[in-house]
Amino acid sequence: MKIVVETVVAAPIEKVWHAYTTPEDIKQWNAASDDWHTTAASVDLRVGGQFSSRMEAKDGSFGFDFAGTYTAIVPNKSIEYAFGDRKATVEFLSAPGGITVRVTFDAEETHSIDQQRNGWQAILNNFARHVVSLP
Repeated sequence: MKIVVETVVAAPIEKVWHAYTTPEDIKQWNAASDDWHTTAASVDLRVGGQFSSRMEAKDGSFGFDFAGTYTAIVPNKSIEYAFGDRKATVEFLSAPGGITVRVTFDAEETHSIDQQRNGWQAILNNFARHVVSLP
């Protein structure tokens, strides 16, 4: 099953794309709640390139690496990647007032569909807030 989340970011595409694909920015926005953070991120933005984000609970109780391989990239338009046996697509679409960022990803079996949708949506909402806060 595929899950879709999206948000509209009130910024030009160049700013949105840069914040989505730059490790220092990713560390600022990549968390589903205030008690989590991303402590490290790497991006090799090319087909076959790898990415990784180290996500950890701020109290140190748990952490994991979200990592995968880029499978298709159209600058300022879309990013496709595989992570484990799952896939995701990120689309950057022109919208009134900015850019719609839409993420479509394969669901996993461990967490409910609602938990997955809510978690990914929270991260995307953090992303939108981060971008509009940039100079």
